[in-house]
Amino acid sequence: MRETDVLVVGAGAAGIAAARALGQAGLRCQVLEARARPGGRAATDTATLGAPFDLGATWLHAAGRNPLRPLAEALGMAPFDHGSARESVCFDAGRRVGPEDMAAYDATWEGFHARLAALTPQPGESAAALAARAGFGPGRWDATVMHWEGPVICATPLAGMDARDYLDTLLERPDLLLPEGAGTLLARLAQGLPIACGAVVERLDWSGPRVVAEGPFGRLEAAAAIVTVPTAVLAAGAIRFTPELPPDTAQAIHDLPLGLLTKIGLRAAGADRLDLPPFAGIERRVEREEEAALTAIAWPFGHDHLMGFVGGPAAWELAGAGPEATVDFALAELAKNFGARAAAALRRDGALVSDWARDPFSRGAYSHARPGRATARGILAAPLAGGRLCFAGEACHSSLAATLGGAWETGEAAAAHAIRSLRDKEPQPLTPALAWRYAAPATDAPPLTGTTDER
Repeated sequence: MRETDVLVVGAGAAGIAAARALGQAGLRCQVLEARARPGGRAATDTATLGAPFDLGATWLHAAGRNPLRPLAEALGMAPFDHGSARESVCFDAGRRVGPEDMAAYDATWEGFHARLAALTPQPGESAAALAARAGFGPGRWDATVMHWEGPVICATPLAGMDARDYLDTLLERPDLLLPEGAGTLLARLAQGLPIACGAVVERLDWSGPRVVAEGPFGRLEAAAAIVTVPTAVLAAGAIRFTPELPPDTAQAIHDLPLGLLTKIGLRAAGADRLDLPPFAGIERRVEREEEAALTAIAWPFGHDHLMGFVGGPAAWELAGAGPEATVDFALAELAKNFGARAAAALRRDGALVSDWARDPFSRGAYSHARPGRATARGILAAPLAGGRLCFAGEACHSSLAATLGGAWETGEAAAAHAIRSLRDKEPQPLTPALAWRYAAPATDAPPLTGTTDER
């Protein structure tokens, strides 16, 4: 194909959603995907551990409003409420925390969001500064809660993210898991779509009446284009735009860097399950939010593997040293909790480690807004050239950022803009489901200050 109605760059959740919406509208589209598979930052490995293991996106967060939940159910998949089975097991200096101390930990965590939400973020304030104003810091469990909320859940320290954006993107329960894997879901939703894999877009010319994409695949013309690649890839200049993107759009890309959350799969060596039931959460008390620590989920769905996580600066450092260093770290962390029993119960060989840091088509896991840049998501989501050029992806969603559901909705919204541009209709009000796309743009954004490789 050398020409089409709408070009979609990237076959992650946003790209798949856009392609499906365009097809349902009767328009031709072509999806150009740099990887050898669809799914983007959602990929399920079914072979290494003998069971499905999501290397990237895993949960259907905020499942009450997540558009992927009904789609999964329509495919015969049965999303499972992880919260209904999870039991947290916490260690402190090698000893399992008792009921009284655990209750204090739970109370600290339960009060974190409420106490922060009770305050009004100040202009340019970080989530860490907001937490300090709320009184967090000196308490026995404060650093552990902030470690979870920052490096583990948001993939970056609280000091690196905007307080307003942090509050706006908090996710409510339930969080659902798919036994087959979230990557498997996206692969199924991509079936039958016009996706060309291994097609790396290097240049995108939107100067004329047609948008032209070029790369090793050749040249493709379209009436409109939807770009869904991660902000870190855009910030690195992997796609050259002609003309250059408007300053506020370019600034928004840099204001939405990707943090890093690395996942580690460790298989059981024998029958020992460390006295943990399926879905038990393994964690330990830390002294500092930025402390390198491992959290894990034991034996999901009764499988014989642990699913471990390390996030933030520690994840970036380990990624630079290679997967073997991450496995060494995970086993050392588990030994802090279980002693020599961990080494006997878990196999080092055959471990599985995600590598989103070194993946040239990701360069990180998912986005956060830099302090003072809470409006960046709305700016990036705003259509350009009357809808002929749109950006989509998890970084563009104002409330479901960093999730598959958020990426999916932005893909659908970008497709709606492209459809309007092709049909030359007067702009129509968006449906309530897509109204989040509009946010007041920043008017005082400073000059570009670097790339998303700052960490």
